[in-house]
Formats: sequence, C-alpha cells, structure tokens
Amino acid sequence: MTEGDIIIGAQQEAKKRPDSVLLMGQKGVGPVTALAFVLTIGPVERFRHSRQVVSYLGLNPSEHSSGGRQRLGHISKQGNEMLRWLLVEAGQSAARWDSQLRRKYLRLKFRRGKNVAKVAMARQLAVRLYWLLRDDREAKLKVAREASCEATILASNEASHVAEAGSHVR
Repeated sequence: MTEGDIIIGAQQEAKKRPDSVLLMGQKGVGPVTALAFVLTIGPVERFRHSRQVVSYLGLNPSEHSSGGRQRLGHISKQGNEMLRWLLVEAGQSAARWDSQLRRKYLRLKFRRGKNVAKVAMARQLAVRLYWLLRDDREAKLKVAREASCEATILASNEASHVAEAGSHVR
C-alpha cells in the first residue's frame, strides 16, 4: 500500500462522513485533517467548552505560576501527536487564505517567532473546527425538536378533531 493509496482511502472515507465534509469547508482543512479531527474528537458533545478540546489535543500552554505571577510555557503535548501535527500544517495553510488568521499569524510571528505563531494558528483552527461541529449539531437538534413539537401538535389537533366529530354524530 503506497502513500497515494492511503490518501485516496482517507478522501473516500472523509466524503462518507457529514462531519468531515463540513470541516473541509474551512480553508486549509483537507480530507485527512478533517477525518482525523472527527475521529479523534469523537462526539463533540463530550466537550462543553473549546478550552477542553484544546487541552485534549495538547495545544494549551503549560503553566508555572507562583505568588500571583502567571508564567505560560510550551504546549502541554498531551493527546494525539498526529492530529496536532496535521492542525499545525492546516493552520499554516489557513493563515495563507484567511485574512483574519493571517493577521493574527503575522502579529504573533513578529512578536514571538514563527514556531509559536504556527502552533497558535493550530490552536485557533482547532477551536474553529470544534465550533463548526458544535453549531451544526445544535442546529440539527433544534430542527429535530421543532419537528417533534410540530408532530405532537398535529397529533393532538387530529385527536381533538376526531373527538369533536364523534360527539357530533350522537
């Protein structure tokens, strides 16, 4: 099995999953990154906040604080190393095409260096992907709830009409 076969397989699998297709709409995110994100994160409902996703992926800074002074260090590197690498690569690509990310990347690059800026873009991209999935799930749940409520209302209206028709027959 060659590298090309693996990429083609990942593309085919990503197209089968609606969540992956949704994530591929984000600039810089291809089928491999989208599929890896969806499979690594699992059900997005597991995480209440984007901070939890960032921590799960190991993109949050370690902290060495004492006496009211907060010192943030390198990233914690907990979680899936491959997905972290894919997000760094996708973050670089996204920063080229997305003006908001580009602005943040350039500001950080000049202030803190290019490596810190790349990881910051990966973190920003992970947060965006999380919210894309979360908002999509919430929208689907809202539609399902509304459809359920409408079905309940229709059923109760039909029942009351049947009851009224039965009382008029007597």
